[in-house]
Parts: sequence; structure tokens; C-alpha cells
Amino acid sequence: MSDVQFHEMADGQRIAYRYAEGKGPALVFLPGYMSDMDGGKATSIFAAAQEERRACLLLDYSGCGQSSGEFADGSLSIWRDDVLALIDACIDGQVVIIGSSMGGWLMLLVAEALGNRLAGVVGIAAAPDFADWGYSDDQKSQLASGVTIYEDNLYGPEPTPTHAKFWQDAMTHIRLTGPIDIAAPVRLLHGQCDADVPWQVSMQLAERLRSDDIQIALVKDGDHRLSREQDIALLHRQVWSLLD
Repeated sequence: MSDVQFHEMADGQRIAYRYAEGKGPALVFLPGYMSDMDGGKATSIFAAAQEERRACLLLDYSGCGQSSGEFADGSLSIWRDDVLALIDACIDGQVVIIGSSMGGWLMLLVAEALGNRLAGVVGIAAAPDFADWGYSDDQKSQLASGVTIYEDNLYGPEPTPTHAKFWQDAMTHIRLTGPIDIAAPVRLLHGQCDADVPWQVSMQLAERLRSDDIQIALVKDGDHRLSREQDIALLHRQVWSLLD
């Protein structure tokens, strides 16, 4: 892995990233909610890209991982702008966006902004619109009134917060209610034992995307993380199918 570098945003936030130079299209990995660039899927993609001397960018959103800022201040809009700023700073030419869970929602926002620079997208248990379908009416009422809510965390001892600012911003980025103007090739991976994001969300996403080149890989015994050796091997095959 290459050393971590920092990109300073206009507001003074320092965004941590790793970038491997090489041939394009460049791979850009977007982690999930409260995740960072040191996760197994991100680092495996980065290592494979380095071996092939292919351009690859990993980053921590502001308020996450090694980047500056507070997680409570984050939002999809802010994190989209973080990603776009790093792409502009590091990459010339086309980009393949890989988004995991919430990163699969952010992937759509980044892809829409990239326009002709977009070479493809890969969603891993993509979770577009989870601010809508992932919360009860009571939780939504609390978030709309400015209250932070906490839920049990399946992956750690501390409860998972959803801050009102994040939720309110996310509700302005709903995408599954109409056509999504992304025509680049799409690969979607989803575990059918996913307890966090129903695999049917990937099916809905495929229906909404304008692209005619969409492939969905369902892993019958796969969970939300899809981090087993065979899951990561499948991820590599799907990503590299957009490159070869």
C-alpha cells in the first residue's frame, strides 16, 4: 500500500487518500457508512491495481478515518464533493466508480457528476435511498425534527448513529423513484442473506438505470459485507470485466 496523502479542501478540511498511478480507466473505491479506505475490499482492489500498474484511488470522507472533521457534520452532498475534488486532483481521463453499501448510493451521485468521464460503476450491496426505506416513520419524524437516532450495531460494540443533518440531506438525493441518467456499464453484486440492505434494492436500481449493459451477481449465501475470499474474488472479476 502506498503512503497516505492529504488533499486540502477549500473549507480547510484535509481529505486522506491513497493513489496509485497507472493506466486508466482509474478505479475509485467509495466505502460505506462509517467505513474507511482500510477495509478489506478497498485494499484488495488497490493491491490488485498496483500489481497491474493501474490507476486506483482510495479515500476517507471528511469526518471519517484519517480525514479531518467530525462525522456528525458529514452528508452525502459533502462526501460527493470530497470524492469529486480528489478525482479532479489525482486523475486525468476516465473513471470506474466502485461503491460499497452507502458508497453505492454515493456512487450514483458521483457518476452523474462525472458525465463523459464515467467508464463504469460497480455496486457492492448498493444502498441507494436507505434514508427512506431503512427507517420507521417514528425514526423519520425524529430525524426531521433534528434528533439524532441510535441503532444496534451488528459490527461493533457502539450503537450506530444517524445524525439529522445526514438524513435530511440524504432525502434530497432519492434516486429510485425515477430514471437514473447513467448509461455507462454497470455491475451489481449483492448477497441474498444481506440483513442490512435487501438484495431486491439492486434489482430496483438496475431497473432505474439508463444503461443497457447491466449485470447483477447474486450470492445466495452472501451477507452484507461480502468480504469472504470468494466474495472478493467475484468482486475482482466484476470490476476487471469493465477494464478488459
